[in-house]
Amino acid sequence: MTRSVNRTELSPLTFLNRAMAMFADRTAVVAGDRRYTYEEFGSRVQRLAAGLRASGVESGTSVAVLSPNTPAMLESQFGIPAVGGVVVNVNTRLSATEVDHILQHSEAQLLLADEQFRALVEETSFPPDRVQWIKDSGGPDDPYELFLADADARRPFVVEPPASEDQPLSINYTSGTTGPPKGVVYSHRHAYLSAIGQIVESGMRYDSAILWSLPVFHAHGWGYVWSVTAMGGKHVCQRDVDYAQIWNLLEAEQITHHNGAPVVHTNVAFHPRAHTLAKTVTAMVSGAPASTKLFARLRDLNFHPVHIYGLTETGSTTVCAWRGEWEHLDVREQAQLLSRQGQAFIVSDPVRVVGLDHEDVPADGTTVGEVRMRGNLVMSHYHRDPDATAEAFAGGWLHSGDLAVVHPDGYIELRDRKKDIIVSGGENIASVEVEQTLASHPGVMEAAVVARPSEKWGERPVAFVVLSDPSVSTEELKTYCRERLAHFKCPDDISIVDDLPRTATGKIRKLSLREDLWKGHAHRIH
Repeated sequence: MTRSVNRTELSPLTFLNRAMAMFADRTAVVAGDRRYTYEEFGSRVQRLAAGLRASGVESGTSVAVLSPNTPAMLESQFGIPAVGGVVVNVNTRLSATEVDHILQHSEAQLLLADEQFRALVEETSFPPDRVQWIKDSGGPDDPYELFLADADARRPFVVEPPASEDQPLSINYTSGTTGPPKGVVYSHRHAYLSAIGQIVESGMRYDSAILWSLPVFHAHGWGYVWSVTAMGGKHVCQRDVDYAQIWNLLEAEQITHHNGAPVVHTNVAFHPRAHTLAKTVTAMVSGAPASTKLFARLRDLNFHPVHIYGLTETGSTTVCAWRGEWEHLDVREQAQLLSRQGQAFIVSDPVRVVGLDHEDVPADGTTVGEVRMRGNLVMSHYHRDPDATAEAFAGGWLHSGDLAVVHPDGYIELRDRKKDIIVSGGENIASVEVEQTLASHPGVMEAAVVARPSEKWGERPVAFVVLSDPSVSTEELKTYCRERLAHFKCPDDISIVDDLPRTATGKIRKLSLREDLWKGHAHRIH
């Protein structure tokens, strides 16, 4: 490929080449007893790329990956696009039917699969001879290691950016909570700028080390597979989320960044082994609205929480950036401000919140509208779905389906998903506001609020809570809500549960909570 003197197509592949040149002897990947330097990591990616090319992977070929956070998973995020392939990361928590749908819809021609999921893969219709198994042992009997070893006899593969930065790099599938999951296409350009944005917004440095509890299959770990590599940082793999092990690794590996959904951070922050860290760890929080209690607890433990927000269609796109004038506030006030979603990443356009008239709502912290985005971090399109793409991009902006307010400082704060707003007696009740109130109670770990039918009011809120203090009663929680919310917003009933149902991406599955409540009624099941 002929290269221009004054232009290189934007691609995260260039981050690996830079790391190999600058940080060859530095530790790149840690997985149990295994440690790979950047020279070794880069060589493994090159051999993976050579093996994929020999297996028929060409420009535009989709290659699916079904794996926990392992060295092979990290290598695939570089090796597949290195040959022009399109990465399809498959959520490891899905059923065989869901996995089969993704493999078929993405038109995957090859599947890299961890042995842990052999039974799952064998339930799908995917051709067995197109599966490359991964044992994740690093040993000579590991079929993945044999696949890399076979590439040694071939000509070394040179990793270069694509001819066009707009070439598809990956297809990331949505949760599918309102229908079949849609395939979100990211370009090389999107991935590059997303990674740069994360470096800036998370304050990443050349000595950064990330603990991989956040699944890489979540939008490439929100892009950190590339961000950390760009800085020559250390990837510390964790196959399964083990909260005791997290506390071991945070200090043993000098972790600087630990990312995840609120549920993961909650389990870390309130784990029996939780203690104040000697070294500050940046905790990027995203995936669902988080409680003020969580942010306060993280700060107490010497985590530096950074709240970011986005969709599968954008990756992370807003950040609640710290403001100097918050320094004099107490930690609870700071936590309240940090729990907002903020404004656009430095590499994106400012997000808008618009009303039914499609005009921007006033920045009064009260008026609710829909969040809309555009710019560098918005997806290219939905794979094989031009109608859904056109609907999502109507009016020249991506329609998020999330409802928010804009505060006087310009920061947005989510109020709810459109489908989760409770309409009671003509008044809108944001389930998130009620959830945040319940979660602020010292004895509550988590809360979910949904609508149930009401002959008088149309809908009324009910709550499901997970307690941290089993002595707390439902009557106490009802009183707590009445003291803090308008009475029409308070849940009519509160159920104490051991756990909340979740989607495969860790979000609370409100659909499951609503199903029994709405049986025999005309709507609100979905």
